Amino acid sequence: MLKRRYLVILLIPLACVSLFVGVGSMNPADLWSGQSSAWELFWTSRFPRLMAILIAGAGLSVCGLIMQALSRNRFVSPTTAGLFDCARLGVLLAIILFPAASILVKTGFAIFATMIGVSVFMAVLSTLKHRDTIFVPLVGMIFGSIVSAFTTFIALQLDLMQNLAGWLQGDFSTILNGQYELIYFSVPVLVLTYYFANRFFLVGLGDDFAVNLGLNYKRTLFIGLLMVSMITGIVIVTVGAIPFVGLVVPNLVSLYLGDNIQKTLSHTAIFGALLVLLCDVFGRIVIYPYEISVSLIMGVLGSIVFLWLLLRKYRYV
Repeated sequence: MLKRRYLVILLIPLACVSLFVGVGSMNPADLWSGQSSAWELFWTSRFPRLMAILIAGAGLSVCGLIMQALSRNRFVSPTTAGLFDCARLGVLLAIILFPAASILVKTGFAIFATMIGVSVFMAVLSTLKHRDTIFVPLVGMIFGSIVSAFTTFIALQLDLMQNLAGWLQGDFSTILNGQYELIYFSVPVLVLTYYFANRFFLVGLGDDFAVNLGLNYKRTLFIGLLMVSMITGIVIVTVGAIPFVGLVVPNLVSLYLGDNIQKTLSHTAIFGALLVLLCDVFGRIVIYPYEISVSLIMGVLGSIVFLWLLLRKYRYV
């Protein structure tokens, strides 16, 4: 993990394996010989799935890194700040207000609801006198539970739970050509994070410190939260919620590379894509020909790593 090239060396062969793992029969020889059925499967399902995995993994990991920098808390992420629940509420509102809403409209509502949610979370965070490392994500999870309960109540009242079920967990098995391209809008946002990386780090040091260095604190904070909201909303609408990626990946990278966000950003994105890809491939082969959703695998793995990080933090207290 110390070297970016090592992560890339692991990512490339695993990505190639992902292209040829699945119920549909396809191998490199079929593509080389030009079989139309093999190429159709490749462009219709396997390639879109791989791109969605890589972008979602990188995007959620970078979201976690940005949130941890802005909040000055290692255990804040889209999972522990209730952002997935806010995004689902946005999708539900789009379904209620515009029953025939396009995927773009649902994404817009998801981003807007996520932006409101993360702003409320950061506002609550700024009022807390006791900002213990564990207490802050606990507040976020309570906030997410309240939003989730409200969303479920409204969905049950309007008999929309089945419509909402698709956004309850991350699953790449339904990713097909023509149904996933929205996730590419996350890429420009990810690129922009490199430009603002050092500014996010300074914002995390506090209002007074950032202002003394000539930085517009509120504007930079807004930009960071907007980036997080855009990526989270797009991922939720495209593939669903993938828990703990934005929490464990930045923490594991920081163990080796420190807290310099400019230095760890690319490692975090690559490692996040690698981890989600590994979980997806494992989910496809463990009970072949059936699949286990990546959210289930990542939930189990992420909770174990999260617990280890907690125990590690308090071992020397």
